[in-house]
Amino acid sequence: MASISDVPHQGNLIVRAATAFWNGLVKLGEAGARTKELERLAMMSDEDLAKRGLRREDIVLYVYRDRMAY
Repeated sequence: MASISDVPHQGNLIVRAATAFWNGLVKLGEAGARTKELERLAMMSDEDLAKRGLRREDIVLYVYRDRMAY
């Protein structure tokens, strides 16, 4: 005989909490890497940016291009 319950499984809560924690760590790591890239590009001259096909006002869009639709 099968039983059906509308009570969420306790393991499911643990998996969701662990996943949320892991995703938070990933975001922190990405933020650090992006910040370093932003700083590196901001320190470049306009001429060096142009050689890379960038304008100073586009640095943020470039660094976050996978997160922003432009």
